[in-house]
Amino acid sequence: MFLRSRRERITPEQVGLPRGRRRRTPGLRREEVAQLSAVGVTWYTWLEQARDIQVSEQVLDALARTLSLDAGERAHLFQLAGAVDPSPAAQCSGITPALRLMLRQLEPVPACIQNSRYDILAYNRTYARLMMRDLDTVPPADRNCLVLAYTNAEWRESIVFLDEAMRLMAARLRVSMAGHLGEPAWKMLVKRLRAESAEFREIWERYEVVSARGKTKQFVSPYVGLVTVDHTDLWLAPAQGARMVTYPPADEQSRERLERLHAIALEAEAEEAGAA
Repeated sequence: MFLRSRRERITPEQVGLPRGRRRRTPGLRREEVAQLSAVGVTWYTWLEQARDIQVSEQVLDALARTLSLDAGERAHLFQLAGAVDPSPAAQCSGITPALRLMLRQLEPVPACIQNSRYDILAYNRTYARLMMRDLDTVPPADRNCLVLAYTNAEWRESIVFLDEAMRLMAARLRVSMAGHLGEPAWKMLVKRLRAESAEFREIWERYEVVSARGKTKQFVSPYVGLVTVDHTDLWLAPAQGARMVTYPPADEQSRERLERLHAIALEAEAEEAGAA
């Protein structure tokens, strides 16, 4: 009943499907969920009926995204299936209060904490508005720099040298993945990117590898315009695992714009607090 209830609350328009005149089913049909999740209709029907079948983490992840499950609902789905959720949102216990405080104290410098899979595990207010209007509006399962760079129009528009950035991130992912070949979360990420981006498929097949290094980057913020920053990684774990990514300004104009961006973020936070 859990999957059925979530299926029935999603309208066809929410997933880009026409409603049609003869639709009687509230929400989505089973075959529509199956198609959007790239699974068989019979198999999905059995899953919805709670039959005893084997379910992979990749399929559960696809269903969770199709049905727009929030963090609690996603956790419940994996628990019902007896599976372990490999997503970063389910595995970020290493983000301590001290690290979150450090992110805040770095402001107005944009900063976030990423793992070697490019999952964004935590970030400060300036980072949330550097490359889009508000990263908070992106579902946790989609907060991955590769996913955003290859599939999110707003994020892509903010990166000045997008082609180079996409190529380098894919090459670094291939280097990091060598030590995680058997882990579901890594395979799920590559499978998703290959399915959703022709650009990623083409770049991934080049088999390029490159080591991580700091460099000057440019972004066009939707709030303050062009910002030039020096990308710096501060490693938090051995073997280049989790890292704090910081973007200190590379020039005076960028410093002023980051200060303005921080002020905008503070104003938005105050407005949200007042509305609550």
